[in-house]
Amino acid sequence: MKILEINAMRGPNYWSVRRHKLIVMVLDLGKMEEFPSNKVPGFSDRLKKMFPSLYSHRCSVGTPGGFFERVDEGTWMGHIIEHIALEIQTLAGMDTGFGRTRGYGEKGVYNVVFSYMEESVGRYAAKASVEICKALISAKDYDLDKDIQHMRELRESERLGPSTGSIVEEAESRGIPWIRLNKYSLCQLGYGANQKRIQATVTSETSSIGVELACDKEDTKDLLEQAEIAVPRGKILSLESNLEKVCNYVGYPLVIKPIDGNHGRGITVNIHTYKEAIEAFNAAKEVSNRVIVEKYITGEDYRLLVINNVLVAAAKRTPAHVIGDGESSIEDLIKEVNRDPRRGFGHEKVLTQITINKLTETIIEDAGYTLISVLPKNEKLVLKDTANLSTGGTAEDITDIVHPANVSMAERISKIIDLDICGIDIMTTDISQPLFETGGAVLEVNAGPGFRMHLAPTTGLPRNVASPVVDKLFPTQGNTGRIPIVAITGTNGKTTTSRLIAHMAKLKGYRVGYTTSDGVYIQNRLLMRGDCTGPSSAEFVLRDPTVNFAVLECARGGLLRAGLGFAHCDVAIVTNVAADHLGLKGIHTIEQLAKVKGVLPETVLPDGYAILNADDDLVYEMRKDLSCNLALFSMDEENPRIKALQRKGGITAVYENGYVTLCRGSWKMRIMRAEEIPLTYGGKADFMVQNVLAAVIAANVRGISIEDMKAGLETFIPSPAQTPGRLNLFEFENFKILLDYAHNPAGMRALKKFTDKLECTVRVGIIAGIGDRRVEDNNEMGSIAADMFDEIIIRQDKHLRGKTEEELINMLETGIKMKDPNKKITIIPSERDAIIYAVSHARKGTLIVLCSDVVPDALDLVKELKEKESKGEKVFAS
Repeated sequence: MKILEINAMRGPNYWSVRRHKLIVMVLDLGKMEEFPSNKVPGFSDRLKKMFPSLYSHRCSVGTPGGFFERVDEGTWMGHIIEHIALEIQTLAGMDTGFGRTRGYGEKGVYNVVFSYMEESVGRYAAKASVEICKALISAKDYDLDKDIQHMRELRESERLGPSTGSIVEEAESRGIPWIRLNKYSLCQLGYGANQKRIQATVTSETSSIGVELACDKEDTKDLLEQAEIAVPRGKILSLESNLEKVCNYVGYPLVIKPIDGNHGRGITVNIHTYKEAIEAFNAAKEVSNRVIVEKYITGEDYRLLVINNVLVAAAKRTPAHVIGDGESSIEDLIKEVNRDPRRGFGHEKVLTQITINKLTETIIEDAGYTLISVLPKNEKLVLKDTANLSTGGTAEDITDIVHPANVSMAERISKIIDLDICGIDIMTTDISQPLFETGGAVLEVNAGPGFRMHLAPTTGLPRNVASPVVDKLFPTQGNTGRIPIVAITGTNGKTTTSRLIAHMAKLKGYRVGYTTSDGVYIQNRLLMRGDCTGPSSAEFVLRDPTVNFAVLECARGGLLRAGLGFAHCDVAIVTNVAADHLGLKGIHTIEQLAKVKGVLPETVLPDGYAILNADDDLVYEMRKDLSCNLALFSMDEENPRIKALQRKGGITAVYENGYVTLCRGSWKMRIMRAEEIPLTYGGKADFMVQNVLAAVIAANVRGISIEDMKAGLETFIPSPAQTPGRLNLFEFENFKILLDYAHNPAGMRALKKFTDKLECTVRVGIIAGIGDRRVEDNNEMGSIAADMFDEIIIRQDKHLRGKTEEELINMLETGIKMKDPNKKITIIPSERDAIIYAVSHARKGTLIVLCSDVVPDALDLVKELKEKESKGEKVFAS
């Protein structure tokens, strides 16, 4: 068995519109295609022994044990690998359960699809599941525990922390989209100009001065002291020579900690001697150059969480500890505590397992014990020097018993330090009494406090502390931080439609970001060059803080490789579906291709619009799976599908009596005569009229007036600047050059229909075979070209895409000769040489049609020739 490819879906995709996180592994079973599970001796028994928990997998049977039934009856290894991949993730603490295995379209090759929670874990699970299956087939031993632990470690290194994760989940629950901006905890909530950012529990609205103050314990203490808030007596020092004097001034017992520390690093508490103080001072110096020596306040450790100057939660924190039973060693007591099912690796569960490290051994030694010592019955032994949950501590929610005076004090502190989110650490014997009565003190104010202890306390009521954070960032009811997104897919016409809509939105006053097969544009500035129709390019636009309107071209390649770069859009357009790229990525039929394109309209928000081509049967069928508004366009106003929607009061756009007409119900609003729209070349380019119909509906449902639409249509000129490579016509003195991106049979037929209407004496076509198309597709391109042109020059694409130059030329020649064996054919592999040859041999009235895949290179050459002519130089020979 061999893995051919592994792709990770990160958005709506071909396999599922709702399940965004899917691994798609292309697996060649090789000889195992002939050996289902019931034909491999002992396989079923070995599988059940290694994975008894697979009994819970119902599979298609629908009952517990259903999967094992399928294995006993005989099922293919791809299906079994799918279930193993899901189960090993579950065993590693990531319970996920969606999977399916489908044929790839080649014998013995399958798409093995399964869900994941963290991408690196999903990719690892794909590879590991294949290796596990191989071991089960060959009856070899396999170290499953090693895989499980590695996946846990991968998860901890990749996943968002509990605090960040809780805010993201709360945002998602309100329909607020989000994007992770780095591999750590920096995340964007909302899109474009409406975005807010968080990094753990620091937000884009958090005061930088407040963060600086909180990180400087000396400044924090001074400000609180000036505000008559109880803080421990203390001093800041950098030199050990001053330590003894400071210790005597503050008075024992002491706590020594670094000024710039966090997460409990370098803190030593309950210091009673100068010798202990020196050791603690050196430990703190490893973390920070400046060290604070404070009076050790007795009592219990409390954390008060204040968000937007309101106390939202409070917890009593207890350091990791064990309680003796008079029989067990300290090491055994720790193991017993770690058996608590609530404790896990890292942040995977409510509590973290207690680890035995050098600090723990030192604390045990200071208490007069070793790990093998038996702790007396009921004696409590603290194992860590802080109460952090990440070191194995516990937390009890006590929000409801905090004394009003302490609540007021905490809220006042948040304003004094100027933090929108802060954690205030207090030591007191009783939080239900005012601090000034118990002799307690405020120990610290934390910027970016952890939420875990409040979200999932060991005991007490969990608090949704993420909610007030999102309330602060998006205070208006129903504000989702979105910007309008218009998304376009289809076989042909995507780029031009995208550019036209972006042009109209820009004239309306929007700051537009848009993606095309030519590149990514922000306010008409090309920032990324190349085919930018995938999810990364869409995300580039949605991340840009200057953009308040997005137009996103979405091609099949990105959808199959990683899914869409967004979960929902406001408007989705499907221009058409025709045979193109078939035989790639497991898509072998036009119906499968339509399913790929059909992902887009299914992502439209309920109050948005899916705009479909009513003249295309496959596109029209997409309406059945929609939960949004439907709008249709057609080149025929009598199309019964159009009439049916009009009777329901729906929005349509039609080409009638030479007009581009928008209809609401049966009411017509004529926009312009098609012949007056530059993009249509006087109404001759029907396929451009189709693009205009789709665009005017999109503009209308996004609130762009008919007057603004007309202005947009009048100023959108087919040219290298506005529509590079899309019907760019250059008129020379004695001949014309038409440059177009036509790259499939449907596109060539549409181009033929247009060029047939152009006056000329001879038509010369410069065409190329395309390496990632089927033989029959290239044959058909050749046949259409034979019908279309009087002479044909076969050149070669810059990118061969898996085929040889000879193979591609032969495919086109075969197609040409099938239609016209006597057609004049010239073979010139270089595109530049082919253009120069065509121009130098052009006769008066010649139309040269160049079908190019690398548009900028071709445009540059044609512009160069045009410039020569303008200078009076000849650019042709006859």
